[in-house]
Amino acid sequence: MASDDAQKIDETLDFTPKFDSDGLMPAIVIEASSGTLLMQAFVNIDALKTTLETGYANFWSRSRQAYWQKGETSGNRLLIKDVLIDCDQDSICFMVEMEGVKAACHTGRQSCYYRKLSLNHDQSTSGSDISLSFNDMKPLFNPKDVYGS
Repeated sequence: MASDDAQKIDETLDFTPKFDSDGLMPAIVIEASSGTLLMQAFVNIDALKTTLETGYANFWSRSRQAYWQKGETSGNRLLIKDVLIDCDQDSICFMVEMEGVKAACHTGRQSCYYRKLSLNHDQSTSGSDISLSFNDMKPLFNPKDVYGS
């Protein structure tokens, strides 16, 4: 892409979202008041339109191949406060206010990002081991009670 074309895309005020070959775009969700990263999902054109029309976060589930409104089962809906689009309009960010018990993750936690990746560099083998650890984020509800088995 020519630099003039890139400049036009970067500076345009026209909303021209770019979806991938499957008709999807990544959607990052951040709690507006705290800045906490809550989740990442995908939107298709219908989910994006519904989100903008209703003011609540809607997504496309790749695993279920189905449209869904976040919180329709749990009551933990995500009220849109702001919507941000990245420089080339192929990723979107929903700044939200959480409703319900304020858990965005299906595990019952506030955020889907409740584990930390640690790199353990071993100088003797010039390799690294990767391990996970939990942060302090505890479940706010029991998923079995809300979603069943």
